[in-house]
Amino acid sequence: MRILVAGATGAIGRQLVPRLVRAGHEVHGTTRTDTKQALLRGLGATPLVVDALDPEQVARAVAQARPEVVVHQLTAIGAMDLRHFDRGFAATNRLRTEGTDHLLSAARAAGVERFVAQSFFAGYDRVGGPVKTELDPFGTVPPSGMEQTVRAIRHVEDSVLGASWTQGLVLRYGGFYGPHTSLGPDGEQNEAVRRRRFPVVGDGGGVWSFVHVADAAEATVAAVEGGAPGVYNVVDDEPATVATWLPVLAESLGARPPMRVPRLVGRLLAGETGTVMMTELRGASNARARQALGWAPRHASWRDGFRELGDPARTESGTPT
Repeated sequence: MRILVAGATGAIGRQLVPRLVRAGHEVHGTTRTDTKQALLRGLGATPLVVDALDPEQVARAVAQARPEVVVHQLTAIGAMDLRHFDRGFAATNRLRTEGTDHLLSAARAAGVERFVAQSFFAGYDRVGGPVKTELDPFGTVPPSGMEQTVRAIRHVEDSVLGASWTQGLVLRYGGFYGPHTSLGPDGEQNEAVRRRRFPVVGDGGGVWSFVHVADAAEATVAAVEGGAPGVYNVVDDEPATVATWLPVLAESLGARPPMRVPRLVGRLLAGETGTVMMTELRGASNARARQALGWAPRHASWRDGFRELGDPARTESGTPT
């Protein structure tokens, strides 16, 4: 198939493009900068330099690529600041609202048959049990400081799923780790763990779901090639509390155990948003993606994946050895 990957030079795009090429697809990839064209060519894609917030540029790029499938991976995530979460995601939120609208409009004009878009598991409402399925409430009560970000994620989901002229699939990815992510070998979150600047707040009862970025790319290929329209959690098999996974991450990185601070202190260090993520977040089940997409993560647990973070060669490959 002819496939357009919007945002092809990000962490997942660098994993996704070569997998699509190896599967025999013709891939076009967008980037915001001229300097990344060589990167895309090296991955096997035809590069398109596009400002995703310019509707005319987006329309020209889609018309030029003539894709049967569009994969929406547009992000521009800055430095992570849990105290000012929406501020750090402001550019990404525009891409998820305005950028999504431009991409959908251009895709409709081009007769795109399938539209696959990125979402994020952390939007699940913080009520009920610790692990959520795609049927549970999502994004109706965002944490303070995350309102704009969750609203933008909901915009992506509602717009893509509501596009009756195409087959819309939304992938709610878990927290990425691996190459070119903030939980990669030189990632900012890993560095914070090494410096003991990433504490367990309160009881650390917030449940997180992770996915290795290579596994996320494999699931995306599966969504491009099959699966019914709808929402899929793309996460590993082991949702875990912060109190469980953070000490394991520190040990894997050769760091001292994380500090533990009361919730009140956590609010001062990480703001209300960070405190909620540490203490109240809900994880996600991957049962539907396993069954409907025929996908299973090679890194079944973050425990195995985190061990690779201390071995750059294995981390870069994205494949267990």
